Amino acid sequence: MKKNLRHVLALLTAAVLCMGLFSGCGNDNGGTTADDGGQQAEDSGQTTDDGGEKEYYKVGYAAITMDGDFFVTLADALAQGCADQGLIEKADDMVVLDAAWDTAAEVENMDTFIAQGYDVIFIDTTNPDTMIPLIDQATEAGITVICVDSYVSECSRVTVVYGDNKGNGFAAGKTYAEAKGDDFEIYSIMLSGIKGNIAGEERRVGMMAGVLSVRLGLDEEEAFEKAYELNDELIANNFVECPEAKLTIAGQGWGNWSTDGIMNDANDLIVKTHGKLTTTFSEEDLMSYGAIQACKDANVTGVEHVAAADGLKSAFDKIEAGEMFCCSLNSPALVGELAAQVAYEVKVEGKDPTSYPDTMTPDAICVTKDNVDEYRHLGF
Repeated sequence: MKKNLRHVLALLTAAVLCMGLFSGCGNDNGGTTADDGGQQAEDSGQTTDDGGEKEYYKVGYAAITMDGDFFVTLADALAQGCADQGLIEKADDMVVLDAAWDTAAEVENMDTFIAQGYDVIFIDTTNPDTMIPLIDQATEAGITVICVDSYVSECSRVTVVYGDNKGNGFAAGKTYAEAKGDDFEIYSIMLSGIKGNIAGEERRVGMMAGVLSVRLGLDEEEAFEKAYELNDELIANNFVECPEAKLTIAGQGWGNWSTDGIMNDANDLIVKTHGKLTTTFSEEDLMSYGAIQACKDANVTGVEHVAAADGLKSAFDKIEAGEMFCCSLNSPALVGELAAQVAYEVKVEGKDPTSYPDTMTPDAICVTKDNVDEYRHLGF
């Protein structure tokens, strides 16, 4: 009997020890891991299968429009850039809300992203002033907001990423002047988008500055200072010349950023300058196309066409065929890639969002017949 009692007591002691052991294991490991993992997922707004660290982010793009190759390429580049950086699992995971040029729709789109707790919002805005309070609201909620393509005045957004209008214009003008040499007389016309448009002004001033830097031996800052003076004279008089740089702009046309829109002014200017015209400068590719057609209509040959932007695939074809001399890249692919890089630095690397400059631009690149194949993939 005593033997049986000792056996029973031993079994009871073993059972108690095992219960304590299992209880200790659960408290030290399993319970803490589950709680911590769940808290991490809740804090990040993400869910993971194993309760581990956050892997992906909720990324949205408040698009100004999705109508046009430029805007579609920009959205695709943002999505692919975020996927490449590991912010999202795949490009399709970035949500695009299209405002279709409607400010009210854009307000609603931003409200949606904020209410749903997105981690990153890219925005190309229809109305910058209207968006500032919403950008500030999103930032206060812990959302990283990066503006793309359209400038928004300083607010709590991280930065504005867009094409380098000045730099691209400068690259185009400089490339052309270097190719023609100092003795070549540039007798030209300027084809512009819309009066008062800042981007257009930066592009045309950039082209003039590029020529002046080569012809007058100026550094970039000095060249732009001189070019802005010439621009003021061009706007005031519809004519400007700089004899020491062998540069004349004999007239300016306005084309509302389109081939059809520039045709009347291009036809008039090319007839007006017949026998003297060597060069057309355009603020974008499509208006260069109008200049090409106007020259054909007037049976004018030997004129070279220089565009400050945008790098259309069709422009690359014309450059390769010798119809255009050059254009610079206003590449939505490069803009999207750079914006995604900024988002990665802030969200993953923990870089201070207030440390970024007001604006950021991809490197300015001028495309000519010699390098068109190298940059063709960046066209749109």
